[in-house]
Amino acid sequence: MVIEESILINAKMDKVWETFIDLTCWKDWNTVMRNVSSVEKYLSHGGKISCSFRPFLLPIKATIRVEDVIPLKHIVWCAKKKGLSARNKFTFQSNERGVVVTSKETFSGTLVRFLVFLLSKRKMRTLIKTFLRDLKNASENQLTT
Repeated sequence: MVIEESILINAKMDKVWETFIDLTCWKDWNTVMRNVSSVEKYLSHGGKISCSFRPFLLPIKATIRVEDVIPLKHIVWCAKKKGLSARNKFTFQSNERGVVVTSKETFSGTLVRFLVFLLSKRKMRTLIKTFLRDLKNASENQLTT
């Protein structure tokens, strides 16, 4: 299962990038991922993030590992949990109106069919759209420094 969503953020690339990679500010804007903790202050290659998602009543705890970071271009992270793998690539592209951020999340493993049944592709798409809207609001409204 692959879910791809994009959003235009009316802010400069530096601001969007800083908002995205500064984990200390995620609690101020990120409504999708809760209880975010990391040894690192910023997303970086090889870094890990612990968090929880709440796609339905019970939270799902996850550990996300950052696979690749090319500053101002893209970040790739992955999470694995009991027969399910999720890999998300976020790309950042400047244009005359701001920055287009694209999330391409790929789910694989033996539990993908169960995930689709339990959460539905529409629910997963909603979570990704919400995360991107949260990033847009934080970047445009200068919620982080």
